Amino acid sequence: MTGYPFIKDNIEALKEMGHPVYTWLASGQYDQEDMTSRLFINDLGLHDWRMDNGTGIFEALPPVGAYKNWNPGEKAGTSATIIVGCNLGYGVNHVLMNTPDTHKVILLEPRPEMLMACLGQTDYRPFMEAKKLHLMVPDENYIQEVIRNLDMQFIYGQIHLRGDLPSRQIGPEYAHWTRIIKEKLENFSLELSTLRHRQDTMVSNELKNFRRALNDGSLLQLEGAAQGMGAVILGAGPSIAETAPKLAADPGNMLYTTALQTLPVLQQHGLKPHICLAIDFDDSMLKVYDRLDPEFARDIPLIYSTKLNPEVVERYPGPTVPLWTVGGMGTFVMKDRELVLDAGGNVSLALARFLRWCGVSHIVLAGQDFAYVGARTHANGHHATGNLKFNPRMHQRITDIHGNELISSIQYLTAKREMEEDLTRGNFPVFNLYGGGAPIDGTTPESVEQARMRGHLASTPGSVTRFLAALETCRTIRPRMSAVPQGPSWAASLRNVEKRLRKLFKHVADNQEEIHKTMQQVEEFIKQDALYIPYLYNETVDMAGLTRAKFRYEAKDFQTFRTIMKTVIRKVREVDRHVCPKDTLAA
Repeated sequence: MTGYPFIKDNIEALKEMGHPVYTWLASGQYDQEDMTSRLFINDLGLHDWRMDNGTGIFEALPPVGAYKNWNPGEKAGTSATIIVGCNLGYGVNHVLMNTPDTHKVILLEPRPEMLMACLGQTDYRPFMEAKKLHLMVPDENYIQEVIRNLDMQFIYGQIHLRGDLPSRQIGPEYAHWTRIIKEKLENFSLELSTLRHRQDTMVSNELKNFRRALNDGSLLQLEGAAQGMGAVILGAGPSIAETAPKLAADPGNMLYTTALQTLPVLQQHGLKPHICLAIDFDDSMLKVYDRLDPEFARDIPLIYSTKLNPEVVERYPGPTVPLWTVGGMGTFVMKDRELVLDAGGNVSLALARFLRWCGVSHIVLAGQDFAYVGARTHANGHHATGNLKFNPRMHQRITDIHGNELISSIQYLTAKREMEEDLTRGNFPVFNLYGGGAPIDGTTPESVEQARMRGHLASTPGSVTRFLAALETCRTIRPRMSAVPQGPSWAASLRNVEKRLRKLFKHVADNQEEIHKTMQQVEEFIKQDALYIPYLYNETVDMAGLTRAKFRYEAKDFQTFRTIMKTVIRKVREVDRHVCPKDTLAA
């Protein structure tokens, strides 16, 4: 193609890699003659792209000015740059040439003809082969997976999101995808922060709950069991104070679900749900029992995340059924054995995902405000009830469906975005008994009276009874699992490695390559067994700091290594104690 000397080589490289971008480009609609006519040399003597209005994208803003502030920062070697919009490659090339080889450069170009134009101007094969340059297709799920693989950059470096300003002249999709990536980065940052700082607590809880969870049953048979049944998800937002009494007076024929911490709120209004769910792992959940009447909850099944504080489960007065969730032992150990739910960071979101998996016909939301209505953070009766004090670091100002100003939190808005994304994937309607909170895209706002009149509070006759009977049967199922303790063999292996490293570190300057190779072997060793991976998450991250974020070893790094290994051995033994049968431990 005239004016595109490198396009064939780059496209062939993508094809050989089996890269999704090749398939996306192959299926794209673009005119090669049009691409040739749009490429021109502007008055500055630079290659430029002629837009529909006849002007070049760099005639008003030359590349030097557009990218002068695209600096990688202090931790360039362990960081990444995500670029939205490539034009002819000026911004991409600026970052590639001004960052270390270990700096990840990730490009999203929403227009196939523009990506072709970029690939035609520069030979990117060396950068792709070195895994420095990565291309993304404009697909949210694909982008999410790429971002999830940037955990080391989040922890040991920085993620720079660069929206290409010259490209924004071409169309609104560049701003659109920049916003989507920004939101996904925020979501993952929150998720990663939770994992990094709280994973030990969550998996420790899961270990202590492990035997009880196996004895409490299995939810696996509920998949698709809710056919023809509608469900209500009751939240603890301030609007529930008006909605709950109306529902209690005439609940219709629906499965009512809620969070454990919302039960005291509903009790005040005489609205009794069929089931409740608990996913929060911290000690604050125990405050629920300061307000909850045991008699009210005695016949309400609690579906509990296995990461829940064991004391919360033990003190619950009613029947309990375990739910394995992503991020803990369920991710690897219970995969293909049980339902392993991505619960997200909000219990209403978790309920929506669970109910969708169960096959409900439709969902009605109530008390799902995702914002503070007036000065109240929650309805009376919730253990977190309090008066709002605006904090610009934690809160944002938004508007309701009538344009009135509300205050919400970053955590609420993150959960709302996740729920909205889920709703776009579902094949069933979702209705929102709107009470003045944050609008939820993908739902139909309506009043209780409208929902009742339109039949949204009704299910197929007998469907709720059948579902509850199936849930009761779940409690009689006893999953089996056997494991052989690895603590003794791991301890012996790691002590041998420690002895080897001790010798190497005596001449640390001369043994850099051998130390790095040994560290990498240890990193792979501690990730070998799915049973231990969740509890060793922080230790694998710490080891990655020694293998991928360390460019030269010092004597002090040996002590860091020893500290990590002591923790690894202690945790492996703890997993053995809780998971492995006592007779194998004795053996």
